[in-house]
Amino acid sequence: MTSKAIRLGPYLKEIRIHLCQKSNESSGIRDFIRKHYVPIKKQNPAFPILIRECEGVEPKIYARYDFGKETSVSLSNHQSDQVLEVVKRLASATKN
Repeated sequence: MTSKAIRLGPYLKEIRIHLCQKSNESSGIRDFIRKHYVPIKKQNPAFPILIRECEGVEPKIYARYDFGKETSVSLSNHQSDQVLEVVKRLASATKN
């Protein structure tokens, strides 16, 4: 499955990505954004994907679901493809 085939929702309401602009720990996320952000956004144009950059922050992805349920996954030292797999896993999570 390529990034173009990722359908975000229906229970997933928002994705927030926190990363550092310079750190090695965030390099995979920066690469993920360069390679996969545009195809995912084209497939899900109204879906909120927020990218927050802050120097020295721990790289993390947050997923917000129905009823305010939120989960996060540390992406420290993840490669671009590993970040994509995390996004797929978060997108396919079902309502609990």
